[in-house]
Amino acid sequence: MKIRKANILDEKAVTNIYIYENKKEEYRVVAIPDIEWSLLIGYEEETEELKRRLLVSLGRMLPNEKAEQLSRKILSWIREM
Repeated sequence: MKIRKANILDEKAVTNIYIYENKKEEYRVVAIPDIEWSLLIGYEEETEELKRRLLVSLGRMLPNEKAEQLSRKILSWIREM
């Protein structure tokens, strides 16, 4: 499990973002407990589809600008793994 940090609620507070990878079953789970959000991401999922899913899902919990910034960060972290 990887733990990343981001300012998503405001510019001062740092929020932990947890990324769990299950290589055997080929998926990842990204979770942000502070906003009660998580998403299961399959290895085979296309980048464009994942971008859309992240924006839609995060957009329910955060303002659009914050959701876009965070979705870009999450995509970047997932590519690193």
